[in-house]
Amino acid sequence: MTRHTTTLAQLTSSRIGRSCTLRATALLLLAPALLPQAGASAQEAARPSGDWPAFGRDATNTHHSPLTQIDRGNVARLRPAWIFQTGVTGYFQAEPVVVEGVMYVSTTGNHVAALEAKSGRVLWTYSHRARTEKIFGPPSNRGVAVSGGLVFEATMDGRVIALDAKTGRLVWDREAVRPEEGETETASALAATLSDKPVQGSSRLGFKMPPLVAEGLVIVGVTGAGYGLHVEDEKGGLDGGAVVGIEGGYGRRGWLAAYDAKTGEERWRWYVTKADGWEGAFAERTPDGIPLNRDIAAERAAAPRHAEAWKVGGGSLWMTPAYDADLGLIYLGTGNPAPQNFGLTRPGDNLYTMSLVALDVRTGQLRWHFQQVPHEQWGYDVASPPFLLDYPTAQGPVKAVAQASKLGWIYVHDRADGGLLGKSAPLITHKNLFVPPSPEGTVVSPGPLGAVSWHPVAYDAGSGLAFAQVRHGAATYTVKTAPAAGGRGEIRYTETGEARGEPAYSTLTAVDLARGGAVAWSRKAGSRLSGGTLATAGGLVFSGEEDGHLDAHDARTGEILWRFQCGAGIGGPPVTYTVEGRQYVAVAAGGASFTKASGFGTGDALVVFALPE
Repeated sequence: MTRHTTTLAQLTSSRIGRSCTLRATALLLLAPALLPQAGASAQEAARPSGDWPAFGRDATNTHHSPLTQIDRGNVARLRPAWIFQTGVTGYFQAEPVVVEGVMYVSTTGNHVAALEAKSGRVLWTYSHRARTEKIFGPPSNRGVAVSGGLVFEATMDGRVIALDAKTGRLVWDREAVRPEEGETETASALAATLSDKPVQGSSRLGFKMPPLVAEGLVIVGVTGAGYGLHVEDEKGGLDGGAVVGIEGGYGRRGWLAAYDAKTGEERWRWYVTKADGWEGAFAERTPDGIPLNRDIAAERAAAPRHAEAWKVGGGSLWMTPAYDADLGLIYLGTGNPAPQNFGLTRPGDNLYTMSLVALDVRTGQLRWHFQQVPHEQWGYDVASPPFLLDYPTAQGPVKAVAQASKLGWIYVHDRADGGLLGKSAPLITHKNLFVPPSPEGTVVSPGPLGAVSWHPVAYDAGSGLAFAQVRHGAATYTVKTAPAAGGRGEIRYTETGEARGEPAYSTLTAVDLARGGAVAWSRKAGSRLSGGTLATAGGLVFSGEEDGHLDAHDARTGEILWRFQCGAGIGGPPVTYTVEGRQYVAVAAGGASFTKASGFGTGDALVVFALPE
């Protein structure tokens, strides 16, 4: 198959102009219109196969579509059908939701638009007014949920809101947390600079993940709990600075909460850090047997002095849970403990950070957990959303939940009890895994960006293949000291930076979970991969790059069959849907901090493709 590359510049040509309908409308303009009534959520009722009604398409989180109109044989003819420009540039990471011919999409700054999914015509927009500018990180948002005639969004300024799906009118607005309340560290508390770089940031709580709607509940968890102070220049990311983990009580306590979908009232809340016994068993190895290189005797001796470390113990929640309605369980990954990269003041295993957990959907009660890294010090959040599958074993298929880890493996667990059923072959080359930070600098692979970060993994149950965007690269973890000054004592901290001279690249990797987790194929990308993957029954895998390319791969071989330059880094997962019998593929092209770090700009375009009519 010949490769085809199309650019946005070609979009202006008369030939493509005749075959595409373009829409460029700023989100700040209000254009109310009537919409079809949005039905119940994907986990509450069956959906037409052509819809993309929830994050991941449905509650299994597989990011797989049964659509076949666009396939290996014709994908080279794929062309832009329409473009929506939000008018808000940068950090556009949202996965669109499509229900009964209407697309709902959120942008940076938590604005929301409802669009006619076949043309991009604006039906209504919602302009969000944040109550504080003190948020965690850039004001990105990764998507909305639609259920029962309402559109739900969780915002970076700590609110959960419901909009009328027909008009965009605000129905309810629940303030879940004020990001600036209870700040545990500020740059002014330290020397003016650490390592001759300005210190920024704080552990502020807000929301990034698309909500899950299940059992009449809107379920969402906070980010920012374990990040802490950091060094960052205008390029962003590790390329332009370093994460700083500071000795002491610097962090917040992460949590997941459920809100009544009709009223917004909070129904339950589960805290990531365990109040009684968060030290755990002082494990010397990971549950799958890898040595952790811990000084257990020193940790046990320090434990009485830090008995309340769990109160600021971190544990951010990055992405939407998967949901098994039969078991009544939701599955989610938890983030790193705080202080990040510095474990001396948080002795023990730091339960339940760095874990895949199962909670009762109705009560939030913990059913089981699997802690990938006890007493974690490297930034390996369990970030990529879990997905559900039937996993083959010698005793027959088992209802399972899988998670693609920053560590460089895909773990597969029994959904009912969390037992480890299998672990894939390594997706990266490891170096000094779980060797602690040191004064001379410890080079470890993977670094905190991980092998598989928050980006969703697509899974095709028919072939048993999981498709992951994998980052190959290392980081240097260095323990440093800021001398006593200004009435305060000496401060120790860990600085994390990119490991110079180490290989750094991305691959799209297919993992055969039907055959023990072997790597079926792996294709090196031209730039860093981001946003996540989409698999279809047409034998395709769509994957975005930070240089702006959206690629379509042959799911059997990994060969690139089609590419399109979207004009800005791909920061969100692609989706596919049909309207009136025509299949479309949509992706947000807005870039992010990691794309800026590599010299690629940000944008504001939602680009939608289809075969020529």
